[in-house]
Amino acid sequence: MKYLLTITLSSLISITSFSATLPGNEGSININYPNNRYPLASKPYIELPIGDVKPAGWLKIQMERMCTGMTGHLDSIYTKVMGPRNGWLGGDGDVWERGPYWIDGLLPLAYIMNDEALIQKVKPWVEWTLASQKPNGYFGPDTDRDYEPGLQRDNAQDWWPKMVMLKVLQQYYSATNDQRVISFLTNYFKYQLSELPKSPLGKWTFWAEQRGGDNLMVVYWLYNITGDPFLLELGELIHKQTFNWTDVFLNQDHLARQNSLHCVNLAQGFKEPVIYYQQSHNPQNLEAVKEAVRKMRHTIGFPTGLWAGDELLRFGNPTQGSELCTAVEMMFSLEKMLEITGDVQWADHLEKVAYNVLPTQIKDDFSARQYYQQVNQVAITCEGRNFVSPHEDTDIVFGELSGYPCCTSNLHQGWPKFTRHLWFATADNGIASLIYAPSEVTAQVGNDITVKIAEKTDYPFEEKIDFNLSFPSKKDKKAFFPFHLRIPAWCNNPVITINGEAVSIAAHSGEIVRINREWKDGDHIQLELPMRISTSNWYDDAVVIERGPLLYSLKMDEKWERKVDQRPESSHKGEWYYEVTSTSAWNYSLIRKYLKEEELEKNFVVRKAENIAPYPWNLENAPITIKTKGRILPSWNMFKGSAGPVNFFMQANEPMGDEETIELIPYGCTTLRITEFPVR
Repeated sequence: MKYLLTITLSSLISITSFSATLPGNEGSININYPNNRYPLASKPYIELPIGDVKPAGWLKIQMERMCTGMTGHLDSIYTKVMGPRNGWLGGDGDVWERGPYWIDGLLPLAYIMNDEALIQKVKPWVEWTLASQKPNGYFGPDTDRDYEPGLQRDNAQDWWPKMVMLKVLQQYYSATNDQRVISFLTNYFKYQLSELPKSPLGKWTFWAEQRGGDNLMVVYWLYNITGDPFLLELGELIHKQTFNWTDVFLNQDHLARQNSLHCVNLAQGFKEPVIYYQQSHNPQNLEAVKEAVRKMRHTIGFPTGLWAGDELLRFGNPTQGSELCTAVEMMFSLEKMLEITGDVQWADHLEKVAYNVLPTQIKDDFSARQYYQQVNQVAITCEGRNFVSPHEDTDIVFGELSGYPCCTSNLHQGWPKFTRHLWFATADNGIASLIYAPSEVTAQVGNDITVKIAEKTDYPFEEKIDFNLSFPSKKDKKAFFPFHLRIPAWCNNPVITINGEAVSIAAHSGEIVRINREWKDGDHIQLELPMRISTSNWYDDAVVIERGPLLYSLKMDEKWERKVDQRPESSHKGEWYYEVTSTSAWNYSLIRKYLKEEELEKNFVVRKAENIAPYPWNLENAPITIKTKGRILPSWNMFKGSAGPVNFFMQANEPMGDEETIELIPYGCTTLRITEFPVR
């Protein structure tokens, strides 16, 4: 090798510029992927075009099931809203968020998977939107109509659904380089600059005011392309009219009060301080989101990385609901925050949500979903629960439209956007693998040389991740560039080998390792991230078992039963749904003496499957089992269809069951579960 240098960085946010030359190359080099334009703060990581990152392994199967399931066929499943009457296709039907929501996930899925049939479903929505722009810059539906059951036909002027379509158009440009998008957005943002002083974000609904960060994100994206100064003026205006998330996180008590905020608004608003930091350069914006996490940890927070919100915020009781829209919106917020800051905390947080919540809140074949999910979920039935916003007792059953249909429309962005953000270009003309999953990336590195990297792994179940490099060009079979790898905060003793030789580095948990080297065709990197059992304490001092990025939950048998809603007064009458019940005992406590930190590995025995199934995210294929001891708590019973509060029912000195072996499996492989355990 010509050159080898390893650098560990706990946070890359302080890096604002890089040399225009790299060691091992003569002269200056081009910047392969444009960074933020001055005066926006430079980013350590840069989003790759849609299609440059492809899924492999279990992730490819997941995406294929999206194509054949609800995502690829929502126009025929949810015809009333997604059919030709939709206002975003020029019809007299739904004019609000649901159509744009679907396309916001369908579009990246279609182009990542190179699925021509799905691309053809996307195009009418894009073409109608582009054609809808008026001379003053306004676009989208503009006519309010009378109420019709199941449709949102008023508030056509609202700023909020247009923000979703802005994301759609941004992604469409990334996938196609269609220059019409640039002039279209320029005209619309001029319209916003003139209209927002008269009709601010909150004029029609509070959704736009609290979700203004989505609008701001696209304004900065366009500024990086055109450099139009008015966009910075618009950015300041949008930020001022947006709910003050920075102040909420730093100085207010919303995260410690029940019913104070909407759960999905919090997920979308979470990124706004970091988005605005690019213009403000104010470190308080970055500190605000960290403070929010610290506050949520002891108030509304769940061990999954989300919070109790059904739909308004609640204290983190494990039987409160968590809305599916919250999961996919928080994932996207974390992806953008990671890109802008390079902070490993957000990568760890993202994997926690993606690898625990998302696989289990959507049916394996992508034919149904839950509106609310419970961390302790022992029965999925059509009956009332202790939720602040119930929807006719259908909130946690699996269905197409059960609960409320916003999640039916919005769930689709989760896996495609996650896939896109597995890899980033770097500000130093390298490549970064910051989120781990089986995948493949093709990108420009060094002095504009194409590299292809295949990431082979069964992570998050497997501890080893293999990267195989190749150079497709017949001319360029090597290149000098930095390769960035994340060391999760939970990993204490990572091991990196290059072509079978161990690399001696000071690699610490919660840091990013940067390997500068001349890479050659056929080079192989292996990253090993040893996973150990750990515990954490949550609501009412319950204990959660963790290993790597995964939570582990009680293994319960599952009986799935498809039913049809026959209630005469139900708005879901005639719709099918799944109930899931179990004959397994669930009311176990963990045993205090076995939770001593120094003896966890002995008392929680990990068993790994010899061969991991191609699709591992279910009860039958769970690749990891942890065996430990537990005891039945006889007085811990059901309450309103859920596992009742432990301490309310527990009597002092009541007799408990004998010690018995219980099995825990990854949370994401369960449908029914106990995750937060009492300890006796």
